[in-house]
Amino acid sequence: MRLFLSRLEKNPPRRLDKIAEEVDREVWEETDCLSCSNCCRVMTPTFTKNDLNRISSHFGQTPEEFREKWLYLDKSGDWMNKTTPCQFLDLKTNMCSIYEIRPEDCSGFPHLTKKKMKEYIHVHKQNITYCPATYKMVEKMQTMQLDKT
Repeated sequence: MRLFLSRLEKNPPRRLDKIAEEVDREVWEETDCLSCSNCCRVMTPTFTKNDLNRISSHFGQTPEEFREKWLYLDKSGDWMNKTTPCQFLDLKTNMCSIYEIRPEDCSGFPHLTKKKMKEYIHVHKQNITYCPATYKMVEKMQTMQLDKT
């Protein structure tokens, strides 16, 4: 699958973004995130300044208190969860306890049509390992033999 994505990246078909949108709709008809929650179990979102302000306020904390309790600063300067699974994931129901105010990175995951497909293929290469929706998207596109057009 990664090879397929690499070929798409090097030689994208003309309608790649439109095709991605169509496949995205199909994928979400077949995917139930609550049956999986791998994104919350094995990955961590990046927390933006807006995320920190919104979520810390919800808990009656300052952004600094929230960061101290839950986050660390990674090598690239991003705030990330100290632990996985995510501290806000209910492991019995696979539901997020802060769903309405969750980080932007979470609300957009798995970013299937977030940007132009060609610009985000590197992210899809990573996510196919963890996310059934991303896997299905790539599988469907591969079936369409997009890299042959």
